[in-house]
Amino acid sequence: MCGITGMVSEKKSDLVDGAILREMCQVIYHRGPDEDGFYQDEFAGLGMRRLSIIDLETGQQPVTNEDGTIWLIFNGELYNYLPLH
Repeated sequence: MCGITGMVSEKKSDLVDGAILREMCQVIYHRGPDEDGFYQDEFAGLGMRRLSIIDLETGQQPVTNEDGTIWLIFNGELYNYLPLH
């Protein structure tokens, strides 16, 4: 079980508070004690807690596209990963 948090501001004058974002992730620490990750710009903040049971060592989040214009945090599992390997 992992945990995802986030916040969005409606206008540029209301900047996303990174300290609040980190506090939000601390509240859900029990959902993912293995790792945390954050992304923040002037309009949005993303945070995540990761529980790593059967997981890639390179599974850090948030992830971005090639040019850094899209950031994403997600939770998903492939139950048939062994035949796909």
